Amino acid sequence: RIFRPVALYRIVRPKRGSPRICVKCKPVVGWEKEAARPIRGNSHISFDIHGEPLRLTSNMPLTYLCDETPFHLKEELCFALTWSFPVRQGVVETVNSALLQTIDYWKTWVKHCSIPSSFQKETIRSALTLKLHCYEDTGAILAALTTSLPEIPGHERNWDYRFCWLRDAYFVLTAFHNLGHFEEAEQFIRFVLGLAESHKDSEDRLRPVYKLDGSLPLPEVTHENWSGFLDSKPVRSNNQAAEHVQNDVYGEMVLALSPIFFDERFQHLRSADHERLLSNLGRLCAKNISQPDAGLWEIRNGWQEHSFSNLMCWAGLERISRIQGLGYLQNLEFDLTSSLAKADLAVRAAIVDGSLRNGPQDPSTDSALLHLATLRYPDSAVVKNTVQHISRDLSLSGPAGEQGFLFRYRRKDDFGEPDGAFLICSFWMVQALAKIGDLGRAREIMNYTLTSANSLGLFSEHYHPKTRAQHGNFPQAYSHVGQINAAFAVSPPWDDIL
Repeated sequence: RIFRPVALYRIVRPKRGSPRICVKCKPVVGWEKEAARPIRGNSHISFDIHGEPLRLTSNMPLTYLCDETPFHLKEELCFALTWSFPVRQGVVETVNSALLQTIDYWKTWVKHCSIPSSFQKETIRSALTLKLHCYEDTGAILAALTTSLPEIPGHERNWDYRFCWLRDAYFVLTAFHNLGHFEEAEQFIRFVLGLAESHKDSEDRLRPVYKLDGSLPLPEVTHENWSGFLDSKPVRSNNQAAEHVQNDVYGEMVLALSPIFFDERFQHLRSADHERLLSNLGRLCAKNISQPDAGLWEIRNGWQEHSFSNLMCWAGLERISRIQGLGYLQNLEFDLTSSLAKADLAVRAAIVDGSLRNGPQDPSTDSALLHLATLRYPDSAVVKNTVQHISRDLSLSGPAGEQGFLFRYRRKDDFGEPDGAFLICSFWMVQALAKIGDLGRAREIMNYTLTSANSLGLFSEHYHPKTRAQHGNFPQAYSHVGQINAAFAVSPPWDDIL
């Protein structure tokens, strides 16, 4: 397990000359921005936060810190901002020891990663980022570490993503499986079992999103006294998506649990509890075929039948059929054969001119349907036509007319039409093209999409290729999942390299 003290450590070193710096520490209490009152100690300043001390310990002169006095930096300064516990050894020794331990931990963790033969540095950076989105204490996986970073600067598409979306968590687990790290999957499975046991309505409905402790992030609250990034309002906490019906989550949870039965490395997890959970998820897949919902893009108004939800129900039932063929799930409470056929018919009902569209009553294009390829939908003609149609209809041109970034869709939603590219869609396109055999175009889009990373190799949720600006919550687990899975999809096998 990672040692995660509730602390921030910082080191400030003069790299050249004698720079003049000023250090300020101004914590506020909660969303109301109440200033915390400082109390000066011997080598620290403490602040009372809800009855617990927040301490800033440093080897810098406290007079300069308290008075916010600029001074010349002559030597290394160390800072430890700790919650509820003091720094018991010297702050310099504590901070530098923590730095060395952190470097050693992550070097060791990376050495145990399987990585693709191409895009190795990018994949390692994404792997580290995903690992930091995993909350070991409960097994929940966060969608992002931030809130209210706008999809469009100055507009209201600002959401709190600091929660566990079941859909996002499934995709994160596919990336960890490619990386050869499985403890995250085991921890997340325990989290899902906990949800099934603690929520009375879980037998008939899973919520799309939960807090790290398994409770619901409700109600969604707007904070009028916060201006937001680039003055984008409102700033929100919690997320109303927890009230949604999103029928794709049942198929995704089946896919998340499937490795237990397909992969012998998980055989120790094959239990009656897991079979009951998987059986109920299959029943919910069957029950929710062709039912209206908010869809994976979480439309707040105008719910309808979505092809992506039907596709995920089909995928979940198809995996259950194969698991049953291995000798498990022999006492299902629904007709698996007829349900699988019904799901396939529901998918096919939304095919227009040979390609799958958003729904049987909505012929618009949706990038999520690139998953026809990655989920191995058996109609190769429909798969290929859908991939090609999405590429033509949803491409977003770069400054020199480059193609590769994609809108998630072009239709109007609750807040108008999307303005920028949804980054993971480009990585989905890379995977889909690789699946249908167009590796050349897949690698071309992969190289172009990687230009959307910042200087640290981190991806946001949205990207504007013409302005080269990152938007939306950051760093976004979804985007880093896409990079990892796409890199594996287009990389030659290692025995072609070594």
